[in-house]
Amino acid sequence: MNENQGILELIEMLYNMISEAWGVPLGQDKCLVDREKALELIEEIKAQLPAEMAEAKRLVSARDEFIRNAKKEAESVRKLAEERARKLVDEQEIVRAAKARAEEMIATADNKSRELRRAANEYVAESLQGAEESVGQALALVRRTRSQFRSAASGSGFAPQREQREQ
Repeated sequence: MNENQGILELIEMLYNMISEAWGVPLGQDKCLVDREKALELIEEIKAQLPAEMAEAKRLVSARDEFIRNAKKEAESVRKLAEERARKLVDEQEIVRAAKARAEEMIATADNKSRELRRAANEYVAESLQGAEESVGQALALVRRTRSQFRSAASGSGFAPQREQREQ
């Protein structure tokens, strides 16, 4: 027998040997098989079976190792993706908070600016009104003083010269 034949080929040969065997007269399910050939095939199957089983176990173990490694890599990729997503969310939250703070600062600055403008306008108006009143009072004082001076000067003969100067 060829030792390079696989177990499935050997089983196929044994099957063919039995299915093609001559039937025994008066024995419906019985046949004549070359005992030596059949036993040789069975012995070869038995001899190859441990090697085939070892190879199958090795393949299963390699497959399991591959699956474990793939799961580890998938878990690592998932964790990395989650971390990136968390960072993006954090960055977006920081940007959102910064925008909200900027809008709040702008609104506060606008309110302060309006308030300062209003206060400045009130101050200027009050100052102008005060200045106007002071100028009015000073003018009234000057007019009173002038009137008093004229009255006092007209009695002393000094008034005509003074009137000439004013004109």
